[in-house]
Amino acid sequence: MAGLAAQPVGAFATALAHGRRLLAHEPSLAEAQALEILKVVPHSPEAQLLLGAAQRAKGEAKAALATLAPLAARAPRWPELHYEFGLAAFDAGEIALAVKAFQRAAQLAPASAPVWRALGDALTVAGEAKAADAAYARHIQASVNDPTLIAAAEALCEDKIAVAERLLKAHLKDHPTDVAAIRMLAETAGRIGRYVDSEHLLVRALELAPSFHPARHNLAIIYYRQNRLEECLSQLELLLEIDPTDPNYRNLQAGALSRVGDVDQSIAVYETILAEYPHQPKGWMSYGHALKTAGRRDDGVAAYRRAIAQQPSLGEAYWSLANLKMFQFQAAEIAAMESALERTDISLEDRFHLHYALGKAFEDAAVYDRSFEHYAEGAKLRRTQLQYDADENTAQIDRSIRLFTPSFFAERQDQGCPAQDPIFVVGLPRSGSTLIEQILSSHSQVEGTAELPEIGHIARGLAGRPQRDQPSKYPDAVGELSADRLRELGELYLARTRIHRKTDKPLFIDKLPNNFAYTGLILSILPNAKIIDARRHPMASCFSGFKQHFARGQNFSYDLGDLGRYYSDYVRLMAHFDAALPGRVHRVIYERMVADTEGEVRRLLAHCGLEFEPACLRFYENDRAVRTASSEQVRQPIFQDAVEHWKHYEPWLGPLKAALGECLDAYPDAPRRSHLDLSNKG
Repeated sequence: MAGLAAQPVGAFATALAHGRRLLAHEPSLAEAQALEILKVVPHSPEAQLLLGAAQRAKGEAKAALATLAPLAARAPRWPELHYEFGLAAFDAGEIALAVKAFQRAAQLAPASAPVWRALGDALTVAGEAKAADAAYARHIQASVNDPTLIAAAEALCEDKIAVAERLLKAHLKDHPTDVAAIRMLAETAGRIGRYVDSEHLLVRALELAPSFHPARHNLAIIYYRQNRLEECLSQLELLLEIDPTDPNYRNLQAGALSRVGDVDQSIAVYETILAEYPHQPKGWMSYGHALKTAGRRDDGVAAYRRAIAQQPSLGEAYWSLANLKMFQFQAAEIAAMESALERTDISLEDRFHLHYALGKAFEDAAVYDRSFEHYAEGAKLRRTQLQYDADENTAQIDRSIRLFTPSFFAERQDQGCPAQDPIFVVGLPRSGSTLIEQILSSHSQVEGTAELPEIGHIARGLAGRPQRDQPSKYPDAVGELSADRLRELGELYLARTRIHRKTDKPLFIDKLPNNFAYTGLILSILPNAKIIDARRHPMASCFSGFKQHFARGQNFSYDLGDLGRYYSDYVRLMAHFDAALPGRVHRVIYERMVADTEGEVRRLLAHCGLEFEPACLRFYENDRAVRTASSEQVRQPIFQDAVEHWKHYEPWLGPLKAALGECLDAYPDAPRRSHLDLSNKG
């Protein structure tokens, strides 16, 4: 406010103070008071701020923006003004403008807790999760007075998780009911993926303070990250009863609804949010994802392009278009992506997404050398964000082969949950698993769901590995489970997947490819489940994975050597189960499915105990929601064009061939002694 006007004095100060008192409960009267003041002092910045705040409080956000924008331009160092301007922009749906205003206010008033909280909310709506976490950490820091909590919040801001955890645990020994500290400790656990610990802490905080809404929101996010979507939606329902307009709650709700298969409802929520907050590019992108899942391709393309129009460097939106597979970029879009890559101010995420999208663009144009350059650069950048240890993966496969022997299963005969509901489709990504899912889900007795992470969650629970550098107890822990516990885990899997089942069909599909690594666990806790191994030529499968950016998981897929080793380990493990339990895993070779679709479909259905139905050959007529990268292909008849497409890139795939070794020559069979390698080591 310095430099704009003298401090209010006398009657002016009294009138202004009265207007501010009216603001909270009678915004219309506050507006009238501001207008009266402006008649006497026409250019009073204080009265103009009061007028804008009153207009926003009345729900007239656009009018408030018109009032406050000129003032914000003239008063670059007035934190209260920029905070109010940000609130008006947020309410008007101008999210990018709100973020800038809150960032300015935070620079000017770094000790203001409301400013940091508002910035966190705006960044969350904008889809900037990491930046939002940092803003919320600053909000906590500004909210507390205890020196220990201030120090812990500062450590959180600097991402010094171990320091924050140590300080908070020491504080909670003396103050075990301090809900703010409990929530902060939950944040430290959530930051490093210890979601169960975070969940327990947040539940405790809510037991102590049921109206602690930020903790409830955090708990909903933790449930979402664990894919415990029913619990996530339950928490959001409570929050939305309190504040049905909060865009952060509704964005999370839309994402959760999409994950559980309620895609139409998810789309409806996104449409409501975007009507109120139309200027949020990542919101349009999420909306596009939901539309794509529902099979509304053209609407999805329009949503992605709306996101790009609002943020031309948004690489993920370009990649989302490329990921439609049947989509081809226009020359202007290719030029725009290349121009964006020349900028120095775009994020790493935008950069690698742009590389992947350009890889697809040049692939469609048959310019394979430039295409590969972009795919390789995208993979290189993505790998810098990930942790993957090929030796560790091989060691886990070795332990599984060592544990899951014929005698292991003979000793546990008739144990586990006897339900026959699940059909697991496993293998490597991009190997035809979505095609198999679409064929099976076209049968009257089978429901398609999604790539469900529950088996992986159960395995990680058995691993007992709170830190990455600690040894995993999986799979050996499976051998220590009692008959009752095996049954309980099978029942737990069925309970947690129930939310994804929308019909009364007796069978359902879990199509998470990486579940092949947990074949022994599946057969232990769900011995009557069916397992389908979707296999494709190793070069085709691996290269298709290499040029695919996965939203999460598949950390092995960003290096050709790692890909080849992963494929070899997969073949080795499945060959072991073929020998240990002949016939329990049914293998579908993609190239055979393409060449003899009806014969392969009949064999597939027979393995699942199902009668042949002609609808399974017309799988492309099935309009169910499909969330994987193959969503468009499976809505068309089988085509052979992609079977050997990898050969266009063969000059650059030497590291992959070397890592695949004997798997390449033996395909479609496994190398003759691959599953015996471990025993040969003595």
